[in-house]
Amino acid sequence: MKQLTLLFMSVLLITFSFAQENTKNDVILKLNGEELSGKIIEMSDDEVKFSYAGETLVYKIKKADILKITFGSGRIEIITKQPLPSESKAGNAATGAGSGPGLADHHNKVAVLPISFLKDGESASDDISLKVQNETYSFLSKHAGIMTVIDPRTTNALLIKAGINKETIKGYTMDDLCNILGVEYVVDGIVSINKTTQTNITSGNSNTTYSSKNNDKNNQYKSNEKSSGSVVSTSTQNYETSLTLSIYNDKGTSVYSQERRSFWNTQDAYKSTLEYLLKRCPLYSK
Repeated sequence: MKQLTLLFMSVLLITFSFAQENTKNDVILKLNGEELSGKIIEMSDDEVKFSYAGETLVYKIKKADILKITFGSGRIEIITKQPLPSESKAGNAATGAGSGPGLADHHNKVAVLPISFLKDGESASDDISLKVQNETYSFLSKHAGIMTVIDPRTTNALLIKAGINKETIKGYTMDDLCNILGVEYVVDGIVSINKTTQTNITSGNSNTTYSSKNNDKNNQYKSNEKSSGSVVSTSTQNYETSLTLSIYNDKGTSVYSQERRSFWNTQDAYKSTLEYLLKRCPLYSK
């Protein structure tokens, strides 16, 4: 009888231990990726009381730090809902623009971005880039029709507030920039100027007088040559210019993109080329 009692107690202990080993813990997944395995004791609006497996000490964890809880029963409760990538992208654009206008306010608004200016393959100064931006705005705003072209000062101020410069702008899509600037269209461009040949021009007049006399000692003639007058020589540097003009809408779609080489070989030939391309873009109105 005593042996039977011992056998029964042993079976009971083994069964209890087996049940303990198969008890599933609650798992807390925090926003930083850390996992906590144990037992959820209590949950309130702001925090969760939790004990690690095999311990009795109770910890308080803020709900704001928790992504989700997987209970031992298999039930999953999402504590902090993370935004979808599209929601996050839109939120970042809105944050960059501060309290900028919504999509409904974009309609028929245009912003001209700072125009990239390359001279012999090197980026020119910001002043030249801003100069071409202003020239683009000045011409387009006179022929915008129902469109409203935002002045460059406002455009550049909004870009600066969003932490965007000529280097970081490469990390933004065109629809991002439209949302930040609160416009339906953005105008982007690149001017490239390279030195080519030089043209040399010589002008003026010259008079030459010849005289001769007999040298009695050697019985030879000696000649003298005298020149008078003025000659002016000028040298002109020639350039090869190409210009790319692109327009995008607030969906990131390209609505116009053209590249053209300037007919003239002067340093400011880009101006006539810029006007040529703007006259043929969909935003132009006579």
